[in-house]
Amino acid sequence: MIFTRLNKASRPSSAVAMALVIAATGALGATALEAPAFAQKKKKEEKEQKGQYSKEFLAAYQPIDAVQKAETPDAAAAKAAVPALIAATSSPDEKRATGGALFNIGNKIGDEDMRIRGLELMMESGTLEPELAGQIGFAAYQAYSGRNDIPAARKALESAIAANYSTTATMSDGSQKTIGKPEMQRMIADLYFNADQTQEGLAYVSQTIDGLKAAGEPVPEQLIRVGLAQAYENNLQPQSRQYVAMLAENYPSPSVWGDAVIITLNSGGYANADALDLLRLSRRLNSYNDTRVLAEYIELLDSRRYPGEVVSAIDEGFALSNVDKSDPFLIESRKEAAGRVAADRQGLSALAADARKSGATLKTLVVAGDTFLSYDQPAEAEEFYSKALGMSGVETPVVLTRLGIAQFDQGKYAEANETFGKVEGARRDIANLWAIYAAQKGGM
Repeated sequence: MIFTRLNKASRPSSAVAMALVIAATGALGATALEAPAFAQKKKKEEKEQKGQYSKEFLAAYQPIDAVQKAETPDAAAAKAAVPALIAATSSPDEKRATGGALFNIGNKIGDEDMRIRGLELMMESGTLEPELAGQIGFAAYQAYSGRNDIPAARKALESAIAANYSTTATMSDGSQKTIGKPEMQRMIADLYFNADQTQEGLAYVSQTIDGLKAAGEPVPEQLIRVGLAQAYENNLQPQSRQYVAMLAENYPSPSVWGDAVIITLNSGGYANADALDLLRLSRRLNSYNDTRVLAEYIELLDSRRYPGEVVSAIDEGFALSNVDKSDPFLIESRKEAAGRVAADRQGLSALAADARKSGATLKTLVVAGDTFLSYDQPAEAEEFYSKALGMSGVETPVVLTRLGIAQFDQGKYAEANETFGKVEGARRDIANLWAIYAAQKGGM
């Protein structure tokens, strides 16, 4: 199998390093719970500004508040006060206040259960400002992830996304990176994949991508890449071709296109003729992953059948820095092909004349199209392939693919794109890559 180079995006370290500090005053509004200050408020609107708290809640809150304010919190006293406080907590404001207190004390005494319960109550309150809601959702994601509670971690991260939250994190390589919606979507996918829920993870990736497209939003490269990596590593062939084509369409580069050709080739189980037309795309891209890719292309061409294309492809390949010019197979293939070119070219005129006769057979037309395509004479190839289409017995997907290549070689990118779009069956994914590249060349 030909190798591929997946450029995986960097991932956050298992414990994303960030300063997540939620103070008891200010952000969580704990100081508003002091009974004297609250009792002095007479007007309804003033009470609403401070929050809605019952007398039972205020009474139950005092012991936990005392623990919270202590320079060295008493863990036993805190744990003893929690049941009564939670029992007295019912309103949204009470949930927020109780959650803030439990979170802060849990942090101070190192009680993860208390800390998580505090996060849950704050999220349940529905009173959090967007920035704080996102911050708490992300903190809850980290806490749940540490416990391997995948559903809860995913839900918490979704709440952070909904709040449009972003933060700066330290990556595994020590660099700083802003973690926002695209990264969080990728992290949700990772939650599935890390739990060996590959199909569920790929379904999430695809659904997210579809949603972004429908909303007219760009699809993050890393989201496509994580889907591609998982599909390819798990030998999920249709999904591998789907994601790599999406990557080439949205984030084209020589390395991406090289991977697109090779991943499609490796995952397709194609017949030689199909694989040949896929590797012909590498030549138009002027890019091969390495010498083996060019060698496979030359082997499929066959020096005896398409000598002109063999010579041209090898010469162009040797001009590239990553192709081994001393490769024995390529040197010998070029030598053999070069010895056949002159005689082969002498028959082109007669072949064209036969193909232009009114009674030209399907075989004559296809052979003429293939031959002229191999000699970089695409106008003639287009003529003969066009005549062959619709004839009885024609291999429509093959002829359409090569007709599209002939149009592409003439710079007829819109026509080529349309032709490739008509290809069905086993060649569909091959034609799709050609169509994507034609659209890019034509600025469509």
